[in-house]
Amino acid sequence: MTAQRPATIDDYIRAAPREGQPHLRRLYALLKSVAPDAEEAIKWGTPFFVEPRFLFAFSAHKAHLNFTPTAAGLEPFSKELEAHKTTKGMLQVPYGKPLPEELIRKIAEQRVRAVREREDDAFW
Repeated sequence: MTAQRPATIDDYIRAAPREGQPHLRRLYALLKSVAPDAEEAIKWGTPFFVEPRFLFAFSAHKAHLNFTPTAAGLEPFSKELEAHKTTKGMLQVPYGKPLPEELIRKIAEQRVRAVREREDDAFW
């Protein structure tokens, strides 16, 4: 990432490592299609989607991106996530691997439903 702080998600993607930009653009478009009414913001230097509470975020790193839908957002997909690197609340996707778009779409859609139905009151 560059030293200048990005003001928009598009700026954030442009400042990300070049090899990650195609993945980041696809991820951004996918999340935007799942949550078209969500507020988009850069918080703590990371792209966030909020509706009105935190839905999900993503972040760019040197060799991978993280998709962050919270631990509760990943939990229902634990079997499907076994083939991927995860942490408590993040899915990590190396830039050299295909973006698991269908899995991310399902996780994001479930997260939107949970927030709208207030099933998950935890931020993370």
